[in-house]
Amino acid sequence: MPTSVLVANRGEIARRVFATGRRMGLSTVAVFSDDDADSPHVAEADLAIRLPGSTPAQTYLRGDLLVEAAREAGADAVHPGYGFLSENAGFARAVLDAGLVWIGPPARAIELMGSKVESKKLMADAGVPVLAELDPAAVTAADLPVLVKASAGGGGRGMRVVRDLADLPEQLDAARREAQSAFCDPTVFCERYLETGRHIEVQVVADRHGTVWAVGERECSLQRRHQKVVEEAPSPLVERTPGMRDRLFDAARLAAAAIGYEGAGTVEFLADERGEFFFLEMNTRLQVEHPVTECTTGVDLVRLQLQVARGAALPPEPPASQGHSIEVRLYAEDPAKDWQPQSGTVHRFEIPGTEFDLPGAPGIRLDSGVVSGSSVGVHYDPMLAKVISRADTREEAAAVLASALAKAKVHGLTTNRDLLVRVLRHPAFLAGDTDTSFFTTHGPDVLARPLASAEAVELSAVAAALADAARNRRDAAVNGGLPIGWRNVRAEPQRKSFAVTTGSGEIEVRYRFGRDGVRVEGHDGLALVSAEPELVVLDLPGGLRRRFDIARYGALTCVDSPLGPVSLVQRPRFTDPADQVAAGSLLAPMPGTVVRVAARVGEAVAEGQPLVWLEAMKMEHAIAAPAAGVLVELGVEVGQSVEVGAVVAIVDEVAGAED
Repeated sequence: MPTSVLVANRGEIARRVFATGRRMGLSTVAVFSDDDADSPHVAEADLAIRLPGSTPAQTYLRGDLLVEAAREAGADAVHPGYGFLSENAGFARAVLDAGLVWIGPPARAIELMGSKVESKKLMADAGVPVLAELDPAAVTAADLPVLVKASAGGGGRGMRVVRDLADLPEQLDAARREAQSAFCDPTVFCERYLETGRHIEVQVVADRHGTVWAVGERECSLQRRHQKVVEEAPSPLVERTPGMRDRLFDAARLAAAAIGYEGAGTVEFLADERGEFFFLEMNTRLQVEHPVTECTTGVDLVRLQLQVARGAALPPEPPASQGHSIEVRLYAEDPAKDWQPQSGTVHRFEIPGTEFDLPGAPGIRLDSGVVSGSSVGVHYDPMLAKVISRADTREEAAAVLASALAKAKVHGLTTNRDLLVRVLRHPAFLAGDTDTSFFTTHGPDVLARPLASAEAVELSAVAAALADAARNRRDAAVNGGLPIGWRNVRAEPQRKSFAVTTGSGEIEVRYRFGRDGVRVEGHDGLALVSAEPELVVLDLPGGLRRRFDIARYGALTCVDSPLGPVSLVQRPRFTDPADQVAAGSLLAPMPGTVVRVAARVGEAVAEGQPLVWLEAMKMEHAIAAPAAGVLVELGVEVGQSVEVGAVVAIVDEVAGAED
């Protein structure tokens, strides 16, 4: 058994491996980029080693630096986590050549599965059903729609759906750029795209003595940008399709045995509603969604990885699955704005649950990469945490998870939390109708609507205003026993204006304190029970009493209550001219690097036409013209870094410009 494990990764997965390492009595070693210097995984490790630089290419994709870090730290084993170099056969060989234990499958198995093109041929020869691979140069209109995929990786990077043959060259170029950035390999291929498939995968664990386990299946059909958002075990489709589980498990074991697999891995399939399925790929590593398998089997998959790596034999049969588990990925992103990733500071992060371990049943497990005060940058995936429920039934697992998310306090960044809650409570989800077109069918704009209604937002703004007044009274100087601002004549109403970040528009709260308490205009029957800077209690018509938790971070005020979370930005009394931008300005929605510019100054552009592309969080994001007109100013060039809110271009709106 290794005594010291270096995790060649960051964030949540590093913390996850450390948790099992500590339980097994192992020393833990972290590596970190300059941007990750204050990350929780660095603080939790017994020893941490800096990788100079910020981007993945400078740090977590540098196998030579990672091996040197392990040597420097005295580690005798390396766990790759997921992503980055976890499926890089060259890195696995470098670790072994350095005399270290590789917590993963043989390099040859990684190599065989590392190319999605070659792996499909291998699986077809082994008798595993596959979707035919298409040469991008030979795709015709009859093949459409097709899916462009990166051969060397996954996670949605380098993936594009193409429905118009004319779009294929541009989408191939974009996919190659993303694949090169994420995996250092621009190779892409095409396959037939199934609009309404079900994404089913089987967890396998194999030892070097010939035993191959199929440790339950997972369904991961709810995806955005071909990245999983909701995962669960067992699969609703498999549960209701006689004989499908046995056929899936046989195919997964066949795939693992065909390449002499060892350790934990996942065989992924695309299935239809009839229960027919096709091999997609094999991930030769631990999956992001592995906790749902752990919660339904009681197996610690990281522990098994460590045991298999030292040569331990598995029992003949895996443990049986019990109950149901659902995992959601909490992302720093705005689903209502085309899943736009967010960056900045997570001021507060509170989701009650058992961290990196099995919860009680029913209960919540939290696998998080951030804590209160963490900074989310632009170089890495925007996932903040995985929140996982465990219960006896699927309905209870969904209810427990939705409740935990709704009550969570996540302040500072826009997230997909409201969307996740609405998905978990959606009739189609509860009925198990969860194919890969779920978000297209039900609309991310509808699902991403704030949990707080318009009335709840107004009440939250009232609470925020009264909490701010309480803070001002607390901080005010006292003259002769009376607070500053006291008068013995009737005062004009006090006013506070807020912009609503969880929706749109502004709210002005007008209130007046009198001998009989506070009166808020437009809210007859509302009575203030108590007001403190962090807590406001209101009595509402009908005998309802509501509590509002208030947290303030500069101009940002976050209000949490059972009515739903609300984020407000307090407007200053006077507008600073420096904060105003010219009409028609295209603003950078996030920090990033300009990778493409599609127009020149003086050209006519159409409304919605993409003009500038930014790369951030390993994905490309287009910035489009807000209206038809003429591009009168272009403030960026390819390779330039920009901050959020920077003006990248200005379009002068002109009637008939499209003509």
